[in-house]
Amino acid sequence: MVPEGWKKKTFGCVTRIANGQVDPNEEPYLSMPHIGPENVVPNSGQLIKVKNCKELGLISGKYEFDENAIVYSKIRPNLNKVCKPSFKGVCSADMYPIWGLPEQLNSDYLLHYMLGPSFYKVAVAMSMRTGMPKINRNDLNAIKILLPSLTEQKKIAQILSTWDKAITTTERLLANSQQQKKALMQQLLTGKKRLLDENGVRFSGKWKKYKLNNIGETFSGLSGKSKSDFGKGTPYIPYKNIFKNSRIDLEELDYVQVNEGERQSAVKFGDIFFTTSSEIIDEVGMSSVLLDEAETLYLNSFCFGFRLNDFEVLTPQFAEHLLRSESSRRKISKLGQGATRYNLSKKQLTNLEFEIPPINEQIKIASVLSNADTIIGQVSKQITRLKSEKKALMQQLLTGKRRVKIDEDAA
Repeated sequence: MVPEGWKKKTFGCVTRIANGQVDPNEEPYLSMPHIGPENVVPNSGQLIKVKNCKELGLISGKYEFDENAIVYSKIRPNLNKVCKPSFKGVCSADMYPIWGLPEQLNSDYLLHYMLGPSFYKVAVAMSMRTGMPKINRNDLNAIKILLPSLTEQKKIAQILSTWDKAITTTERLLANSQQQKKALMQQLLTGKKRLLDENGVRFSGKWKKYKLNNIGETFSGLSGKSKSDFGKGTPYIPYKNIFKNSRIDLEELDYVQVNEGERQSAVKFGDIFFTTSSEIIDEVGMSSVLLDEAETLYLNSFCFGFRLNDFEVLTPQFAEHLLRSESSRRKISKLGQGATRYNLSKKQLTNLEFEIPPINEQIKIASVLSNADTIIGQVSKQITRLKSEKKALMQQLLTGKRRVKIDEDAA
């Protein structure tokens, strides 16, 4: 269905794709910014870490674009990478500079249309028709696009751009909050900055060193399970939950059938979990702590648990942050052994030594850092909500299911 007053056209009728390549080793191209798929954030239109051709030392021919062009990655799996740079430059041969014909297509409208879900689905389908995982010029030119009047195109683009600005602003707020927490961790978890106790007196007690094997014991995850046991039964903590979260998220559990009489280790409040392997050495031994009371709950077989003897030396709340700090992560990742995949030894890990403050100071530090996590979580949810609302709005505005009000003067 074509909305009233709209037209259905092919890309080939309303756009122009760059033709002919330039030499990035010659001026003026040598000094121009360069964009490749790696510089475009998927589904957002945002650019990151852009350098000029000279800095990159490019040797092969590339396409030239200007501030009116849409730059689009034509190779799968980067078909969701599209942007509209605000400058002149050179893009990778894996990308197309595309211009909307001014009398028919607004470039900002084209950007949002290509960021939309319907365009992406068609592009992916076309890229799968041949052995080459890309969309070629002929395929791109054949894609259909719904076009309202130029006035309505501009209005739609303005509305969606407003949402983009809100998302970008909130993402900056998130990055700032994360950076502030990182700085706090570096100061508080090393004793460089001491907080005030409940009486307003600055903590001054000496921190002590403890090996993990002196304050607790390890235990294993699920064992003896087959594929048919999973997807039903009792909840267990999956690998991803531990890898992603410093605190176990009870909303992210899987299920396993555990029969009566089986000897499986159930987890409990205060337990600390570690991933045992990773493809990247810097990600081996990621930790997460169970800080909620839970009924019968198990641990996956690709991680192991560590149970504190008591909470008189180390509190679980402090352990959550201590074991994810930069200094702790450096210690743990150094223990990874392997070539294509890195594994972690329980014995070596529990032999590590950590500096730990007195309990009262641990509680205070954990409270400050947990408050920072709460703020980060709230901002993250706000970004998710904004993106979801924008996606729903795109589906309505770019199909004409919802029409915008056009000012008579603008029309």
